[in-house]
Amino acid sequence: MFTTARRRCLQTASSCASSSLPSPVIRPSRIAFDTAAARAFSTSTPCRSKIGRQPLFLPPEVQFEITQPPKSKKVKISVRDEAGVTVTVKGPLGELSYTVPSFVRITRETPTSPPSVSVLDANERCQREMWGTVRSYLHNMVLGVSEGHTAILRLVGVGYRASIEDSATTVQTEYPGQKFVNLKVNYSHPVEVGVPLGVKASTPQPTRILLEGPDKEAVMSCAAEIRSWREPEPYKGKGIFVNDETIKLKSKKIK
Repeated sequence: MFTTARRRCLQTASSCASSSLPSPVIRPSRIAFDTAAARAFSTSTPCRSKIGRQPLFLPPEVQFEITQPPKSKKVKISVRDEAGVTVTVKGPLGELSYTVPSFVRITRETPTSPPSVSVLDANERCQREMWGTVRSYLHNMVLGVSEGHTAILRLVGVGYRASIEDSATTVQTEYPGQKFVNLKVNYSHPVEVGVPLGVKASTPQPTRILLEGPDKEAVMSCAAEIRSWREPEPYKGKGIFVNDETIKLKSKKIK
């Protein structure tokens, strides 16, 4: 630290030196450029979707078909209202279809080459967000019809049990041959959950529920519905856990 007298001398010398130098001419355009460069987070080019740029690799037993939408004579309002192409994926475990947004393009260089996903304008945020999302949907479809998706539910708690029944008393049947998951999770009334179409449910153990199906969305939706009856609680660690789900235990509240 400088003393008061030395600090005063340094301030006087610096003010005299600055007054003797000619003042630089600052142009408004230069100020605007420096301000914009300072505000920018990075000067490099923005990175496009890493997931969307990856091609879709198809197993030899999977068929990938692209159907163009029917042409309508109505006046086009916007790109969002237009119908996109419909992708149909067929495999040994089933058949799935998905209609992509109109601004998404799916191309194949040759009939045997892997399809690639692109968008019309990658600078728009909505198109950039859907770029990787559509590619993930298609990848899950290819994986579902070839290998299938699974979800394992673990029932943790005293007396928690599950079984698969052919009929239910509290839930109506949605389609012929529907199965129902009967849960015993300390409720005074029976808890029955209908298995959606295309999903197979089994209980390898009384405290385990195995859900299988080609559609990942249907499998995980059914798992979420079953989990909602007993969500894991943080004090005793009891509840219904999906796959590798864990929970951090808390200490008891002592008043």
